[in-house]
Amino acid sequence: MKPVEILSINTGKPKEVQFNSKDVSTGIFKTPVDGELFLSWVNFEGDGQADLVHHGGREKAVCVYPYEHYPFWEKELQRTLAYGAFGENLTVRGLLEEDVCIGDVFQLGEAIVQVSQPRQPCYKLSVRYGLPDMPLKLQETGYTGFYFRVLKEGVVSRRDGLTRIFSHPKGITVSYANRIMHRDKDYIEGIKKILEVEELSVNWRRTFAKRLDGIATDTTERLTGHA
Repeated sequence: MKPVEILSINTGKPKEVQFNSKDVSTGIFKTPVDGELFLSWVNFEGDGQADLVHHGGREKAVCVYPYEHYPFWEKELQRTLAYGAFGENLTVRGLLEEDVCIGDVFQLGEAIVQVSQPRQPCYKLSVRYGLPDMPLKLQETGYTGFYFRVLKEGVVSRRDGLTRIFSHPKGITVSYANRIMHRDKDYIEGIKKILEVEELSVNWRRTFAKRLDGIATDTTERLTGHA
């Protein structure tokens, strides 16, 4: 199987910036790194996240973003974008949200990684680009990118590429998960299908399970008249 091209591996430590007259710590400013890097259970060496509640950790160790979306955003933002523009660790070509499924496993140099969830856009993108609706635009377009958890640590370089070594049988694409999370929020069958994927991250599983409970409760109340 032909490896997916890695255009850039990007890392960066959190730094303080001004946003809405406040000091904000963010790790979204990442820059390309040449040569080999060690990928641990939680991140690449030299990388870091400011908000460890919502970023990083075992299930979001590596953020991946498809380069195919860059021209759209360059037009939207009216500027040229360098690799790592969305705070991603891997800028790749040939692996879109509709091409990859939750639970798919990839060889990445010596490391082995697995898709855990779509990327959940946050306000730090607004911090970087000065656009309040930037996270919402990523959600609406579906151009979110996605996260890898690390199944095996190891040394990685850009030249290694990404090779899929396991395709998850449930076939729940990142695009589909995005659609159910952000647009078709009450589609019960879709939520159930996603929850069948054991490899889905804990946070997304919790959100979908709560939503399913809420829909079930709401339906019961409407049918029985009990609120």
